[in-house]
Amino acid sequence: MILSMTGYASQEYNTANGVLLIELRSVNHRYLELQLKLDDSCRSFESAVREQIQAKLGRGKVDCRLNIVRNNAAASALQLNHSVLQQIAESAKEAAQYFPHTQPVNMLEVLQMPGVMGAQVIDAETLEQDLKTGLNQALQSLVDAKLREGEKLKNIVLSRLQEIEGLVTTVKPMMPALIKQYQEKLTSKLAEAHASNDDDRIRQEMVLFAQRIDVDEELSRLDAHIAEVKRILKHDTAAGKRLDFLMQEMNREANTLGSKSVSIETTQISMQLKVLIEQMREQIQNIE
Repeated sequence: MILSMTGYASQEYNTANGVLLIELRSVNHRYLELQLKLDDSCRSFESAVREQIQAKLGRGKVDCRLNIVRNNAAASALQLNHSVLQQIAESAKEAAQYFPHTQPVNMLEVLQMPGVMGAQVIDAETLEQDLKTGLNQALQSLVDAKLREGEKLKNIVLSRLQEIEGLVTTVKPMMPALIKQYQEKLTSKLAEAHASNDDDRIRQEMVLFAQRIDVDEELSRLDAHIAEVKRILKHDTAAGKRLDFLMQEMNREANTLGSKSVSIETTQISMQLKVLIEQMREQIQNIE
């Protein structure tokens, strides 16, 4: 299956620590470039997140956002800091020796003292496992989106290939007659320009020139490149770089066909080929 480098996925994963929000965006790039934006509670897992994404994706510029939204229960689950309470109690006991007639300690005031009450601490081990599971689901959603987009790109490329095959099929039977016509025309002009008895030399020059303008080799290579593009689209996933190389080769053959052209028909076909190849290349730039 062909994968596009363009895709988007988002995931909400409920955990004991809150709701884990994951967002993944991918666009085309020459290689895999990751940009991670993690909140404070997830930042310690950056290395693991990077490795997990690299194991799943091949190419593309990928933005990953990870956030933990604490639910009301988790946010309101305050805990007593016993060590701070113990320090306050010991300090109050020592102070009471100097002020024996002071009022008893107001517990509500004690609870409002800094550090006495704290939010529930996030379980790092549990969060790491939840993060791995949630990210794996988000990555699979991203891959599914890239597959759907890749199928569209594949169909566009195959459509252009079909048009190119039609042009190659059209130009092949034209070439022998065009070469013969051009050879006869050139022979006639040479005969008029040079009153020479060396007909064999002229004939040899015409044969050599006909060989130089023969495009059978270029058309055969175009057929081979078309077949290879179809094979890659059918079997390979990491196909972008190879397909891009084949577009360069096909464009070279189309250029040669144009440079050897001896008629307006073959010139027009060469131009149409280059337009179609460029259209394919634009789509292939988005294939992983």
